[in-house]
Amino acid sequence: MFRRGRTALASALALAAGAVGLWAGLGNPSSAQAATGVPTPDHVVVVVFENHAYGQVIGSSSAPYLNSLKSGGANLTQFYAETHPSQPNYFALFSGSTQGITDDSCYTPGFSSAPNLASEQLAAGRTWASYNESLPSQGSTTCSSGTYARKHNPWFGFSNVPTSSAKTFAQFPTDYSTLPQLSFVIPNLCSDMHDCSVSTGDTWLKNNLGAYATWAKTHNSLLVVTFDEDDRLSGNRIPTVLYGQPVTPGSSSSTTYNHYDLLRTLEDTQGLGSHAGNAASAHDITGVWAS
Repeated sequence: MFRRGRTALASALALAAGAVGLWAGLGNPSSAQAATGVPTPDHVVVVVFENHAYGQVIGSSSAPYLNSLKSGGANLTQFYAETHPSQPNYFALFSGSTQGITDDSCYTPGFSSAPNLASEQLAAGRTWASYNESLPSQGSTTCSSGTYARKHNPWFGFSNVPTSSAKTFAQFPTDYSTLPQLSFVIPNLCSDMHDCSVSTGDTWLKNNLGAYATWAKTHNSLLVVTFDEDDRLSGNRIPTVLYGQPVTPGSSSSTTYNHYDLLRTLEDTQGLGSHAGNAASAHDITGVWAS
């Protein structure tokens, strides 16, 4: 009888301790974020370039600025895209799935209501925007216009992302403290190295986001530079560099990562508590963050 009573008491205490732990976790979201092993930057800006393999950019004399970011930030040496051509990779990075997209053709705007980085961010009461170079006007869903191509702008595919959150790059603020907590920057077809040279894209990055990168270094903010795919000749291994105050300068990781891992990491920097599509089974980028 005594043994049964003692066992029951122990079980009750264990349940109570578990309940206390559960409520502590719910009441302290910062501890949950810390458990992911990724930082919580005040601002994150992700820039996506086009169609170049790791070895065409990293270590190349044609990309001195991007390589300076690598040296002062973190280099992911085994980062891979999912497929070819461009468009499915953008959807993968943004929503954890290619959403059935297999080519670069023009899709119907808002065809999907699947969870994605922007919808998760907005549902959590956080701020989001994309800045799209050569977009004819804020929220325009046109397929192409001059050097602008919607195939590089996956947010237009989702009914749960306001088209008004897609801004022109001219709207990118000069007061970086007014940036959304999370934003994407998409250069046009020349600036992104698709139609023009690596050197052209590198100069564009320096001229247009160099000041943000410098600011991020002292304002708990992060710049992510990645690519959509390689040149189809290197197993889809692409450059990806992280830069800013949360990053250990000169660090690198040889862990194999892809766009789904980057998506999960971005979600976790925002403390979203949810993961879209394949990000749910992906892994956070680790080993490059400042303590």
